[in-house]
Amino acid sequence: MTSTSPHPMYATPNHDEGARERYVREMMVHVQKDLLPGKRKIYDGMVKPSLTKKLGRTPKDRHEIRKAMEEVEYNLYWNALRRTTQEMMFDSIGESVERQLPDLLQRAQTMTKPNGRNRRSTLTLDPELPIPRYHTAVDIHCKPGGYHTELCADDIFAGAEYDRSYNLFAMGGSGPLNDDMGRSLARFTRERFPSLKPKRILEMGCTVGHSTLPYCDAFPQAEVYGIDVAAPCLRYAHARAEGLGYAVHWSQQNAEHTNFPDGHFDLIVSHILFHETSNTALRQIMKECHRLLGKGGAMVHFDAPQYEDMADPYDHTLGDWSTHYNAEPFWGTLHDQNLPAIMEKAGFAKESIYKAWTPSVFLEERPEFAKVARLGKFYVFGAQK
Repeated sequence: MTSTSPHPMYATPNHDEGARERYVREMMVHVQKDLLPGKRKIYDGMVKPSLTKKLGRTPKDRHEIRKAMEEVEYNLYWNALRRTTQEMMFDSIGESVERQLPDLLQRAQTMTKPNGRNRRSTLTLDPELPIPRYHTAVDIHCKPGGYHTELCADDIFAGAEYDRSYNLFAMGGSGPLNDDMGRSLARFTRERFPSLKPKRILEMGCTVGHSTLPYCDAFPQAEVYGIDVAAPCLRYAHARAEGLGYAVHWSQQNAEHTNFPDGHFDLIVSHILFHETSNTALRQIMKECHRLLGKGGAMVHFDAPQYEDMADPYDHTLGDWSTHYNAEPFWGTLHDQNLPAIMEKAGFAKESIYKAWTPSVFLEERPEFAKVARLGKFYVFGAQK
């Protein structure tokens, strides 16, 4: 977990705030690494045999298993503890970022104000952009106000909080810059499409740019763009990138309908975007990817694996936890989607569609984090136009 500043825009905690975060982290580790295996033992030793006897067959899906597990006290205690650590994460970090917000706002203005340097980054906001209902209907991740809510003029609170909260959520297992997803998928892209030399790259749902910046390193000849619906996150992304010395074109847009011209990009990527949207949005975003990609262009997306690629339905219930307890209502149904069929209907040729797993770059570099990392590999899917 990062407690010192990895870049000029980071809201570094003071001593007491850092101690509180470390306590939350240890709680997370305890819940995930010490208590979670107990659920499996109870399922294998008690719930599955009882349910099999009752049904006259083995449980067929996550819905049957979840209903039975919800009658087990240990499981309910685990659910409560897991939800509590999520709320504690935002409580601890939110107060720290709020304390520093005036200074952070000033830093952001300094970072993004021309001062003689050749700044090539841009930020375009659209105050009239309708925020999709799948953002406004719930506080995603149990984060109060979600990621789009404006607290003040030129607000960056949600972005600064996310930078800290994701690092804590990942328990440090995504690297000090929280960029493991981007680094891992960028490497996957170079290996899968070795002849691809993109001139323009788009990340959809970029949030604060954790996964955007690695594409600047992987494809230094390309112009890199990042879009999101959340203005506070984009302002922070802009200042963060400037502080780290990267040039990216940020804009406030809905990935379902963008203002870019047809065939404008050679590579389109996303990282944990789709499970925060909806069934309808998923299909529209795939169509938009097809419209925006030029001939020979590729899309590479990382999100939750389909349940058909996970053999044990008990494992499906672990993913579904976020649907029922973490304000991510589309998480479960995304697993059920026929992604190849959706991509094909969006216009991609069947033979170009793929699903794959790719390992974590950060864990290869720092294998000691495998003990706490939530992700050791990434489920990737996409197609080439």
